[in-house]
Amino acid sequence: MKMKFFTFLGVLFLTLSVQAQSISGKAYYESKTTIDMDNFGNREMSEQMKQMIAQRMKSFLEKTYILTFNGNESVYEEEEKLEAGAGGGFGMMMGSFAPGAQYKNLKDNQILEEREFFGKEFLINDTLANLKWEVGKESKQIGQYLAIKATAVKPIDENDFSMARRRDRDEGAEKETDSTQTETEVEDPFEQIEIPKEIIVTAWFTPQIPVGNGPGEYAGLPGLILELNAYRTTILCSKIVLNPKETIEIEKPTKGKEVSRSEYNEIVAEKMQEMRENFRGRGGRGNRRFGG
Repeated sequence: MKMKFFTFLGVLFLTLSVQAQSISGKAYYESKTTIDMDNFGNREMSEQMKQMIAQRMKSFLEKTYILTFNGNESVYEEEEKLEAGAGGGFGMMMGSFAPGAQYKNLKDNQILEEREFFGKEFLINDTLANLKWEVGKESKQIGQYLAIKATAVKPIDENDFSMARRRDRDEGAEKETDSTQTETEVEDPFEQIEIPKEIIVTAWFTPQIPVGNGPGEYAGLPGLILELNAYRTTILCSKIVLNPKETIEIEKPTKGKEVSRSEYNEIVAEKMQEMRENFRGRGGRGNRRFGG
């Protein structure tokens, strides 16, 4: 029974792939990232303070994106909207780990990604991640489309602070009881976070729209990704416009100094080390000011 299912999928994908070249359109996605406020910041933080911080972070954690695509190319970027600034260093910190426009070329296996990192603009030129997707038998209806579940393991770069999480609280408690540690080292926020080495990504794609594309850097499935779950982020397609009357134009992003992914990661690592040294140089008093 399992072989019949995958044989059916294989035939379906081959048939639909011929049609993909003539498809173009726009897909609108709602992205939401959650944060465990119980493990955020000071342990003695009041519920009122947690709610205030969560509300302040909302504009960074809930966004709308548009994927403009054709058979081989796409651009994924945040929908423009007017909103109040999120304030000082906090806004800069959050914005520095969020990508700008992302261009993908499936034929050339290329991704171009705009990044603004602490006031400097970069254009990352990289190859697509090419995750090893495992297509399962599970399916569900998303809007008017039948979606099929697929999963993959995604390696995480050690400098990807968008994936940062607080270290295990028990581990932190052990560090606080270490008599050889100074007060500054205990309060060092960089010691309180860790970045996972890999995460499980779950995608729901529809072969009814046979383009191997999806939100952000994700691609490589025989159908448009309608829903994606990666760590603390869920991205859900809310609207699709296929083959509109107006011509779909996809332009490569050009803003910023062009660098490779490894070069950009080195820049991030150097900046984070500089921030850490500055923090220690102020005796651990810089964390409040950085928060804006």
